[in-house]
Amino acid sequence: MKKIKYLLGVLIFVVAFEGYAETVLRMSTTTSTENSGLLKVLNPAFEKRYGVRIEVLAVGTGKALKLAENGDVDVLLVHAPDAEAAFVAAGYGVNRKRVMFNDFVLLGPNNDNAGVKSAQTVNEALQKISKAKALFISRGDDSGTHQKELALWQQTGLKPQGEWYISAGQGMGAVLTMADEKQAYALSDRGTYLAMQAKLQLNVLYEGDEALMNPYHVIAVNPQRFPNLNYESAMRYIEFLTGEEGQALIAGYKIQGQALFHPDAER
Repeated sequence: MKKIKYLLGVLIFVVAFEGYAETVLRMSTTTSTENSGLLKVLNPAFEKRYGVRIEVLAVGTGKALKLAENGDVDVLLVHAPDAEAAFVAAGYGVNRKRVMFNDFVLLGPNNDNAGVKSAQTVNEALQKISKAKALFISRGDDSGTHQKELALWQQTGLKPQGEWYISAGQGMGAVLTMADEKQAYALSDRGTYLAMQAKLQLNVLYEGDEALMNPYHVIAVNPQRFPNLNYESAMRYIEFLTGEEGQALIAGYKIQGQALFHPDAER
């Protein structure tokens, strides 16, 4: 009888424990949302409201999309519009929504040995770097920033190669640290640069070209492909980011009075 009571007690404990099992939302995202510090503002607010713990995998956008294609995450927050559209068109993602935007900036050393600061367009700025064979650090990781950089080089008609062009295969924070150490040029999203600016000697040498716009979207992974996804929490996260609270948190996230991202959800 004692043994039966003991087993019943264990069973009740197990059932009760499972009833309080933690809900986890797996998210893949670009390194810029992590390195900028934005997720440390957004995610705790969501977790507190819904009792959900978010597991973040911060990688390049290309890798973030690949994780989703394999069913390894529930939701994405990324910034490569063409790749995102192809991902949704292939049936991997649903409910893609605008969240925010910032822009890319071309960074470089104080001496600006390539003369980038005098450029009138981003094409001209890159042409100056190529002509001077000035050291340039590329992400080289199929991230949204890397895809943007390659598209910009393609617009110039140039193919960057040689000892002056270094493909790092690293995230944005690591690339900025490397460029700073080597006093090289690099393309960065403005948010990550502002978050790290106090630690860097690099300066913004070119900005403002329309081609440097940088939109971010959130996408739920298609539950019809992967039935075991936490689709309910993914949809709640999308509603949170594009709703009043999420958009206000994005607008209010600033460093030294400068906004790192601008809310851009459809109303």
